Amino acid sequence: MAESENDRLSELSGTPRWSRASYPPEDLVRGLLEARIAGPVTSHDRRNVMWKIDRLVEGDPDAQFGLKRLGPISGAQVLALMAEETGFDPDPMQQDGPSAIDPWRVLMALEAAGERLADAGRRGEQVILATGHPAGLVLLYMAVGELLEQSGAKMLRPLQGFDWREGGRHRQIRYFHGVAVLTDRGSPIHTHGPGAMQRMLEEARPDLVFADHGFAGAAIEAGVDTISIADVNDPAPIVAKWQGRTDLVIVMDDNVQPEDYWPCFQSIAARFPA
Repeated sequence: MAESENDRLSELSGTPRWSRASYPPEDLVRGLLEARIAGPVTSHDRRNVMWKIDRLVEGDPDAQFGLKRLGPISGAQVLALMAEETGFDPDPMQQDGPSAIDPWRVLMALEAAGERLADAGRRGEQVILATGHPAGLVLLYMAVGELLEQSGAKMLRPLQGFDWREGGRHRQIRYFHGVAVLTDRGSPIHTHGPGAMQRMLEEARPDLVFADHGFAGAAIEAGVDTISIADVNDPAPIVAKWQGRTDLVIVMDDNVQPEDYWPCFQSIAARFPA
């Protein structure tokens, strides 16, 4: 029997948890906590979160992810929005300590994303997957891409191999199993910038984008239906959600070990028809 795509993904990740299965919610939450995708302590502490909020409020393009018209808004307002999404204390006087992420809220957001992605499959929609965090999230997007294709969605790969120079450096769009990443033609790049997605959307107009960082921000800005992954120190998509410009933002740590995102995959996969 030919090896299935899910089997190949399981081999790639080194764990059968990437083959779709039925997991109790408590097991998925435990997985999120063990990987520190969520929980009382994640990668970014309170001071880092406050600093990133300040940068957004001050108009730093690197914090905006290609999203315009995010203000005027105060740091306290943004902090309150992030606290509502994640479950941490919104007190602006609390400057130190961890920034907690409630795993049950992550699970609910993943399930909502799974519903929308399953709809994309049922409707045969055109979808773009992309990540500015190729060392963390790429395996999750790859696994979701397989689900989408198996359920009837069409994965788009606009500008595959397209390259340009930016700031005197090579930039190129490449796809890993259908997931767009920015590279320097030799290595994937961690990026907040919207430029790659802006170019991609000139080539194709998808029904849905599932992405993070500037890839997600550019899609939201262009009015494309977008599911975003945002870390606790990435407030721009949450502000856009508050403004009514996007509906689905999954706030969780976006840079743990790639194979540790298996609970996220299982939460999404559970919403697809068997």
